[in-house]
Amino acid sequence: MRVTIADVARAAGVSKSTVSRVLNAKDEVDAGTAERVRAVIARLGYVPSSRAVELARGRGRTVGVLASSLSWPWTAEVVQGALDTVEAAGYGLLLFTRNHGPRSMARFAGQISAAAFDGLLVVGPQDALDPVAAALRPDLPVVLVDDRTDRPRFPSVTVANTLGGELAARHLLALGRRTPLVVTGPPHFGSVRGRLAGFLGALEAHGVEHDPRRTVEGDFTERSGEEAVEKLLADGITPDAVFAHNDLCAAGALRALRTAGLRVPGDVAVVGFDDIPLAAYTDPPLTTVRQPLRAMGEAAAALLLARVNGGPPPAGPVVLPAELVVRGSAPVPLTRTP
Repeated sequence: MRVTIADVARAAGVSKSTVSRVLNAKDEVDAGTAERVRAVIARLGYVPSSRAVELARGRGRTVGVLASSLSWPWTAEVVQGALDTVEAAGYGLLLFTRNHGPRSMARFAGQISAAAFDGLLVVGPQDALDPVAAALRPDLPVVLVDDRTDRPRFPSVTVANTLGGELAARHLLALGRRTPLVVTGPPHFGSVRGRLAGFLGALEAHGVEHDPRRTVEGDFTERSGEEAVEKLLADGITPDAVFAHNDLCAAGALRALRTAGLRVPGDVAVVGFDDIPLAAYTDPPLTTVRQPLRAMGEAAAALLLARVNGGPPPAGPVVLPAELVVRGSAPVPLTRTP
């Protein structure tokens, strides 16, 4: 039978907390008591678990991850990358979501107060930390994933969103498309502002004017992509391209264009953003701007572990490159040889 800390405390005539203080070399235990406890530990052969020692020292080798919901493919890919890195370093991961709104956040705030994890990785909306900001301990390392320019106090990992928008625009311009529909995400997201600025800036640099009516706000869902296309067509405007700010929205746009009898890419070329697994299986397969989602999770977790172990914060956000992935919804035209 394994000897426990309670066995040691009982044999030495002290409390379990006193045994814990002796194990962790705390100086508030008098020398005589400490010597007696150490003698009992040696006699009984007590070996403390590594986790117990870490917890007593305020370190549980566990990191927390706060995400809005794993139903978003983007989030799931980032979290998987973080999990791979955390486990490889010998840490555990506690996953929290906002699925139940204020009730979920209240429980999460309690976990912060209880020091249930050594560091926190936040994956999701920019306002995710607002409900628990007061509960954040000054000594708790926090790393954010996605464009967090409005929270400069926290290190963050993001993708080059402005460049991604530029890549999408330049590709469509090279295909001869001049009247694109842009379906954005919620405008308070820094990533959305970056993608839109990059896209419109590239159009302007090529002397192409953009009708504001062809910019429609979405919410990153398939339905919002459908509704954006339906609204524009109902207004008598037929775009020759669609740039959607995520792949789910682009998939909805593909469906609405097909329903309206428009050919993709013949009549309308479509470009998304993210390159989630779905993008390769839409009809036609989706041209998109790839975010290195797992790499973002890996980089964020590595940065968090470095901070947990006393490393300095980075000088600024860690920005990973965006990459255009060309598929059937906006393919490069085949050149004919004579």
